[in-house]
Amino acid sequence: MPVTPVTNPVTAFGVCVIIAARNAARTIPVAIASALRETEVAEVVVVDDASTDNTRDVALAGDDGSGRLSVIRLDVNRGPSFARNTAIKASRSPFISILDADDFFLEGRFRRLFAATDWDFAADNIMLIRDDPAADLAKVAAPPLAADPEFLDFERFIYGNISRRSMLRGELGFLKPVISRAFLERHGLSYDENLRLGEDYELYARAVASGARFKIIKSCGYGALVRADSLSGRHKTLDLKRLADADLALLAMRGLPERAKAALRRHERHVRDKYRLRHFLDVKAERGLASAAAYAFASQSNFFPIVSGVAADKLDALFRRTGMAAKQQVPPMRFLMAATSTAKE
Repeated sequence: MPVTPVTNPVTAFGVCVIIAARNAARTIPVAIASALRETEVAEVVVVDDASTDNTRDVALAGDDGSGRLSVIRLDVNRGPSFARNTAIKASRSPFISILDADDFFLEGRFRRLFAATDWDFAADNIMLIRDDPAADLAKVAAPPLAADPEFLDFERFIYGNISRRSMLRGELGFLKPVISRAFLERHGLSYDENLRLGEDYELYARAVASGARFKIIKSCGYGALVRADSLSGRHKTLDLKRLADADLALLAMRGLPERAKAALRRHERHVRDKYRLRHFLDVKAERGLASAAAYAFASQSNFFPIVSGVAADKLDALFRRTGMAAKQQVPPMRFLMAATSTAKE
């Protein structure tokens, strides 16, 4: 795994931006440039997770000559959790910032987040932008939004990760915080390398359960492209099962109050029901309807989410086909968290 050494000195508020990348040659130049533009960034560590395109070469070409960029190449695809853990181990800055390879920072992001340091995790709003290869992302700017700072408690965070049918996704696990390295080390926290879906959610949940002060502000400093072919949109059925199992592991943490456990149980059922429906459809495709029906009727836990899920899918398709419901349109731009504009009327 060749590494370009980082030579820039780390300041008291130095940030290491970690980017896990796979087949991201088209988008990673904007991600790297947006990170290197920020004066608070002391390191940018890219981990090329066994890309089959020229992601590594394109990433190296993003070097601005400051000595802050390093690129690590993995020869075997290990997933985003392994890649991020690798980047964190290779860095030394006191703060870690997560940046996806198809996303970018808006100018001044870290100045706003470091305006106060009363947090262990700090995240701002995310501008979700419909992917358009012709768009000039360097010119994207967020409208003025009130910061409205607040701290996430465990229950709100967990419930904020339960998606709803027919609604645009906006789970709080999508947040990309700046993280105190000292907090991670003090509590022995890292990404769960068994997960390829919900790895951010799982880490944030364990951190908040361990006492992390997770601050959110509603003003926006992070841009995310909404792509039909994103990795999160191509997860496997097994990934859902592993995420539900991760909730069971969180339930085993000592000292969780009953309200926290109730939130986790609800999230686990939500994810497990998705897994059961997806598994039913997989069995039907691979072994036929009889085998799928046998799985559905094996238990009530299987039967009800499968029947309700199939019925909802059929109704959605019928309503769209008959024109009773329009196909859900992805808006050109929206925000993960609702916020108040500070612009003058």
